[in-house]
Amino acid sequence: MGVTLWPLARRRRLHHAIFLAVFALLLLYLSTRSLRCGSGAQSCKPEGPLPFQVRQESGPLEDPEREEPPCLGPQGTLGRMMRPFRASLNAEGDVELSQYLAGWRELVRFLTPLGSIFAFATSEAFTKVTALETRLRGLDAAHYTSLAAMTAWERQTGLLERPGTAPQDSAGSSGSRTMLLLHRALRWSHLCLQRVATGTLEGPDAGVQCSDAYGTALAPHHPWVIRQAARLAFLAFPDRDRLLKLACPGTRETEARAALVRAASTLEDVYNRTQSLLAERRLLHLA
Repeated sequence: MGVTLWPLARRRRLHHAIFLAVFALLLLYLSTRSLRCGSGAQSCKPEGPLPFQVRQESGPLEDPEREEPPCLGPQGTLGRMMRPFRASLNAEGDVELSQYLAGWRELVRFLTPLGSIFAFATSEAFTKVTALETRLRGLDAAHYTSLAAMTAWERQTGLLERPGTAPQDSAGSSGSRTMLLLHRALRWSHLCLQRVATGTLEGPDAGVQCSDAYGTALAPHHPWVIRQAARLAFLAFPDRDRLLKLACPGTRETEARAALVRAASTLEDVYNRTQSLLAERRLLHLA
């Protein structure tokens, strides 16, 4: 019996249908997550311990004598992101929340054009950034200057959720819980960008590398339906060349890779500082 090939138009319709289904699954997850995790009916605690810190993955891609590319400058895409994240790491070993959130806003601006899977992640992150910024401007703003100050205040006043549970309304989450969710997303961003920057031409493509990063950083905290939706979405992930051009336009590939390594290293430093602070306060399983 012969095999009938589908017409091109039908294959395109099927392709579009798959990604519409992906978005539907993602939206369903966002709208129902608080119901699944609320009221103590089902624990949202991730299975197994989280890694304490990210292992250094940076490769020797930078040439110290080469002039810094524009993307790392004051008006560059990566430069605008790196500066506030670096400034969030204060000399006292704490994380300044206003600078941390400013860095996240620039990270969202950079990641949003990269495709559907990043659009989903950044829309989630933007909601959480806005929620924390509201606390920084609220009546208790004096207690939300840094990560250490925020967690101490929320513990003292009984605002912290029980580990593994979530409020019925996500807007009612404590600042510490919201920070933990952003923290996990930052790890995914760091791992994805780091692997794209250092991957070889003969190795896995960018979609595979960032999918693996998702499996490490976020998948352990997501239900089966969202993991499957993400797996499909990564099939449409932009290739390495497009990512590098968006990160550092107008430069050679080697320069773009080196710039992306530096940006990923900044995210890694912020992640490790935040991880240590949350671990010391026993807050890694708050969500």
